[in-house]
Amino acid sequence: MHRTRTLILDYLKEHGEATVDDLAAVLGLTSVTVRHHLDILRTEELVAAPAIRRRSTPGRPQYSYTLTHKAAEHFPKNYCDLAATLLDEVRAQTSPQLINVIFEGVALRLAADAPALAPGEPLPDRLERAVKYLNRQGYVARWDQDEQGYWLHTCNCPYQALAGHNPELCGMDLALVGNLLGTTPQRMSRVVEGANTCGYLISAANKVDPNLAN
Repeated sequence: MHRTRTLILDYLKEHGEATVDDLAAVLGLTSVTVRHHLDILRTEELVAAPAIRRRSTPGRPQYSYTLTHKAAEHFPKNYCDLAATLLDEVRAQTSPQLINVIFEGVALRLAADAPALAPGEPLPDRLERAVKYLNRQGYVARWDQDEQGYWLHTCNCPYQALAGHNPELCGMDLALVGNLLGTTPQRMSRVVEGANTCGYLISAANKVDPNLAN
């Protein structure tokens, strides 16, 4: 992003709002230049439409600019470090068995947002639906078939920065795929181990688990 627009976003983040004159004075730019950058930021939906600022003295109305909710994505986040610390604390405070139960519960919660399995739904249809759901979650998923059976591949691991030291996350993904498909797959490869995809093999002979289909 252009440095001037970054400075405008930083100023609005710190002060909440600003007029063109405020920004021109702080940045040492002309009002015309500031308006140009604000127009671009508005086009990118990072700055909201200007609102009239009440004046305490007579004069032309002033318009103030604020950030949009989308602008929050521009600023650094520390979710990964927080998640890693939380996982370390959970591991320190609980038994391995309970950790597995927790992550299986998370997988169930995630799968609950996906469309429910239909009774007798063919495996290719389940795979298609699972791929669509996983892609919405950032997994970059696809499926195919060979002589071994059906394969579900996820090319992106949304938790890759954490999964290397937290194998429970891989177990959670395995449980998630199983719940989405209504059957228990075999995981044949993992991105965190250097593979191109996390590969899940589902035998063509596998049937829907009635406990997962309900």
